[in-house]
Amino acid sequence: MKTLLVVLMLCGTAVTQAFQTCSSDRCKNSCKNRCGDKPNKSYSCQCNAHCESFGDCCEDYSICSYIDPDLNEVTHHDSSDTDSKLHVSSYKDKSDTSCQGRCGERFNKKHHCHCNNKCEKFENCCSDYSKLCSRGASNDNKGDGNKESNYHRGTDISKEEIKAVSEILYQSDVNKAAESDIVLNKQEMSDNTKHKEDLCEEPLYQYVNEEIFKRPTYKAFIALLDNYDRKTGTDETFTQEETKEQDIFLEEILKTKVMKELYKFFHKKGMYEKEQEFLDDLRKMWFGLYSRSSGEQDSSGFEHVFVGEVKKGIVSGFHSWIRFYLLEKKELLDYYSHNYDGPWTSYPDVLGKQFHWDGFHKEVGTQLIGSSPEFDFALYTLCFISRPGKKCTVSMGGHEISIQTYEWTKTSYGKNKKHIATCYPTF
Repeated sequence: MKTLLVVLMLCGTAVTQAFQTCSSDRCKNSCKNRCGDKPNKSYSCQCNAHCESFGDCCEDYSICSYIDPDLNEVTHHDSSDTDSKLHVSSYKDKSDTSCQGRCGERFNKKHHCHCNNKCEKFENCCSDYSKLCSRGASNDNKGDGNKESNYHRGTDISKEEIKAVSEILYQSDVNKAAESDIVLNKQEMSDNTKHKEDLCEEPLYQYVNEEIFKRPTYKAFIALLDNYDRKTGTDETFTQEETKEQDIFLEEILKTKVMKELYKFFHKKGMYEKEQEFLDDLRKMWFGLYSRSSGEQDSSGFEHVFVGEVKKGIVSGFHSWIRFYLLEKKELLDYYSHNYDGPWTSYPDVLGKQFHWDGFHKEVGTQLIGSSPEFDFALYTLCFISRPGKKCTVSMGGHEISIQTYEWTKTSYGKNKKHIATCYPTF
């Protein structure tokens, strides 16, 4: 016990010393806000799992052992977008010496061996990796239904494929707003949104051609927005009519070229055999309920991402430009400032902004602007399935931007599939 106390004291001293020399949010000699970052030659030490192998970890790297690397706050983004507990996966029901039921699983430094497509490179695969997880392995050997569960892991989807298909989705978005359909009044750009200052006297949307809201996918999307209670901890229940509205929305977007292109891509990758299978998975992935607070079925990926929620007095999620505009029009939303304006000169565009929603604050919320509901839905789905819990680089009109996704790890559906916790553009 005394030995353990000494070790903990030494670790604490190292962390304190490193933090004392780190006066900013990210420093070259500390892991403060850097856990899980990719290796960066400009930094004097590193803070990811590989640094142990190469012997170049920062002195305070021990802090990264107690948090999930994907839990790290995106420096520009409101940390309220993620529940501080939702990313911690439980492995109590899995052996960490076998790949049974673990094929494609993300790296976890606490495991003795690994079962993803990088383990061969780093020579740390479990002994049964080839038998259970290789391309030649039969489905019978792949543990707890891995053919289905791997739909959400994207282990065979390359960065180049993601950028190529996202560009196809972008070009296929015929329902997006034309340049004349939206006039923005961006006003002040803020370098520091933590001050909660209202720097803009006028609304963000100076004009929106509401005729576009009469299009089937917009109409179906807007019908869903009043089906939720924004406060986490309040059980969500749906009437028969509201459940039907979910079905109508999914049916309408699947008629569009955007979603057909996305299905075509996943179908070619062997992920879905029929479009109905894809639709059923989308329904569970996006609309399946889970609990963010108080043990209630109070949240879903769709509610969080597109409708927005309030937890502990802070706005979380809320990444729909349509939702923003409709609330601003009703004077229930006050635009404060923006801190990012994308390079796009037409729509869809990307804007990072600070606002108050009926008295509740959102430090920074990034939204695609002028995109159709089916494009938002398709782009986020592409990234969630291809890069769950990670950043996903997409291409829109020749410009790249990242989409951050997170899985809801506390519960699952089907054969270990995960619901969407959140998705949003990041820069």
